[in-house]
Amino acid sequence: MCGRFASPDEEDIVETFGVQVVKGCAEASGNVAPTEVVSIVTDRLKDGQVVRKLRAARWGLVPSWTKALDNRNLMFNARAETVLEKPSFRVAAARRRAVVPAWGYYEWAKSAGKGSTPYFLHPGDDHMLGFAGLYEWWRVPPGVAVKGASDDGWLCSVTIMTRSATDELGEIHDRMPVVVPMDSLTEWLDPALTDPGQIAELIASLPDPVLIQTQRSPTSGSIEKKSE
Repeated sequence: MCGRFASPDEEDIVETFGVQVVKGCAEASGNVAPTEVVSIVTDRLKDGQVVRKLRAARWGLVPSWTKALDNRNLMFNARAETVLEKPSFRVAAARRRAVVPAWGYYEWAKSAGKGSTPYFLHPGDDHMLGFAGLYEWWRVPPGVAVKGASDDGWLCSVTIMTRSATDELGEIHDRMPVVVPMDSLTEWLDPALTDPGQIAELIASLPDPVLIQTQRSPTSGSIEKKSE
């Protein structure tokens, strides 16, 4: 799963992902948690041209048909194996894919005694990750205050896709975020790609990232660079 991660700042995201338009951006943080505002990168069509945008979104998907927010059932992760089948995710998987920029994410491994040991999993060498995300728009009911909602009453929300962890990563947790490599970024974000079969093939083709495990607790400050 992915329940905590470290987010980059606007300048690094724009440079790494080739963002053309900035509609919003979350503050850099070394400890991002569900329901907080995060940054997402999307490709959308405008006047017949694909435009890469950076915007802010609430972490925890809120389907468009939701009647009221319920923080007891946060959809901050979505299983890659079923996103094209589940009613909460299938429309977003076909039409609203994104990447969530991150320096890395945290997992807790069970210790021999009581408690657990926190690890920060990251690619090293100041490289950034792009988690495979799905986003939705939800109309906020009148009179309801929701963190991250726009002034005109719309909330953009996002979930991070996960898959089974392999090799040594599976020793810490059995699930891990799906990472979109840079050479698959354009295809993943392509707004013209809506066929479920082709999307399923694309998800299956995304390779597992090579990550470094560093024993580290989440930090309240930002992680601008993280070379070891």
